Amino acid sequence: MNTLRHHLATAEVLVCCGSGGVGKTTIAAALGLQAARLGRRAVVVTIDPAKRLADALGVPGGLGNDPLRLDVEGPGELWALMLDTATTFDGLVRANAADDEQAERILANGFYRNVAGGLSGTQEYMAAERLHALHLDDRFDLVIVDTPPTRNALDFLDAPGTISKFIDHPLFKLLMMPTRRGLKVLNIATQPLLRTIGRVVGGDVLADAVAFFQAFAGMETGFRARAEAVTTLLQSDITRFVLVASPREDTIEEASYFAGRLHEAGLEVGAVVVNRCTPSFGEPPATRPRAADKAALYDNLVELNVNAATERKQAAALLTTTGVPKGVRTTWVPTLPGDVHTMQALATIRDLLFG
Repeated sequence: MNTLRHHLATAEVLVCCGSGGVGKTTIAAALGLQAARLGRRAVVVTIDPAKRLADALGVPGGLGNDPLRLDVEGPGELWALMLDTATTFDGLVRANAADDEQAERILANGFYRNVAGGLSGTQEYMAAERLHALHLDDRFDLVIVDTPPTRNALDFLDAPGTISKFIDHPLFKLLMMPTRRGLKVLNIATQPLLRTIGRVVGGDVLADAVAFFQAFAGMETGFRARAEAVTTLLQSDITRFVLVASPREDTIEEASYFAGRLHEAGLEVGAVVVNRCTPSFGEPPATRPRAADKAALYDNLVELNVNAATERKQAAALLTTTGVPKGVRTTWVPTLPGDVHTMQALATIRDLLFG
């Protein structure tokens, strides 16, 4: 059954995807709230740097890299966290290092500190790693992932394969060569490629990089194994993808693009949520009233109905997109008068999602 209710009851990982500004974070939080009501032990993790999850959950102090348990109704539990890329990377280094000395040598390296802080692709890989760790955590039986906007979410899905390709790259193997041959130092001056890189980035930076990769010796096997485990998890039947869009044409196109990319990767959308729709207020009277005030209300109702019909027509294109299987349930969530900043407002979204 391709319904939100079914996925929430049976999945172990729910990945919420969609373009920016469609309320994806709010939907992820509302799913977590419903999961706790159903008796599940859910954790919602956001890898969106905009930090909206804490707002949606009404957590004034914000969220950190460690799961925070929230006070919610129901027999289950709801936890939440926001990915800290550097902290997650540090933990992964310590978990894969042969001993404390190797771990500290890497953590103190200047090149590593820059990589952990902002190298392109690092955040997405650490998000995949965090997902894997949370899935293995005995405290939780459901992980709900709030991804960044569509294009970055695709980087998140591709990240495990990217790290494996990096480990197989000739440059990585060149930098690892001294440790594999029992040497202590790689002489940069004797390597034409490294001399060229050194002139661009600077000798000190390159020396730190070489020292980092040499300290990394033996850990690539563990990183590769984790990357493969994350890929297996994302492609398994216990992981479902929830596509979130708004009824605007641009977000529908973005959602359709994402669904197609999922299909190319052998994955499919499990449920669709169209958020912030024009509510339905019923049909207007057969004839337009003559009184000015009633006529204005009549015209407003007609306009709202036209908008609602247009939105449904636009969203219909998404439901026939490659990657959205036939029979996938679409949940329509009407727009609210204000933003969601409290548990009470979040519970309203939950009720709109599940009735």
